[in-house]
Amino acid sequence: MTEIIDQPIVPDFGDKTSKPDAAASAPSASAQPKPAPVAAEAGPRKICFVASKGNLDTAYPALIMANAALGEGVETHIFFTFWGFDLITERTMDHLKFSMLGNTAMHIPQAPKVPIPQILGAIPGVTAGTTLYMRKSFERLEIPDVREFLDIIVAAGGHLWGCKLSADMNGLTEDDLYSGVEGIISATDFIELSEGAQIIFT
Repeated sequence: MTEIIDQPIVPDFGDKTSKPDAAASAPSASAQPKPAPVAAEAGPRKICFVASKGNLDTAYPALIMANAALGEGVETHIFFTFWGFDLITERTMDHLKFSMLGNTAMHIPQAPKVPIPQILGAIPGVTAGTTLYMRKSFERLEIPDVREFLDIIVAAGGHLWGCKLSADMNGLTEDDLYSGVEGIISATDFIELSEGAQIIFT
């Protein structure tokens, strides 16, 4: 871990009032160029995903990329926080929804240039309809649902972690979570866990 120093390092830019001695600054004829530093050998790759969103569509980026990373032999962790906590909470993980509201990219799938007004998402029943449509699309492409995807990730050696703040906000304990979650950890714990890792927010 990098050592934190008490005093800032101030580079020496020399005396601005006097000119440098040309003889002193001239390179010696016998001087040899310094060899380039050799990079330290890289250790095993490690990647951490921060899953912070709980909609059906936003649940999948972390799951898909985590599964791909495990397939490449990369040590993989997923930290579920804020609304992403719904992905590992037993009472919500099978009931994630897809809403048009707030999604400026909504359009008819077969006609990308035909946008769908977001106001339609406020009509009763529209969220249920769009959620059903997305689930059917996943099934057609043979994409597992959230629970099955988590099963696959855990079976492949992935690590799942819940955020302590999110658990406290929702009044949840480990007993309320998906069984593959290894523990509820603090942000500080996650910072230590992710040392040397690539971190991706989804």
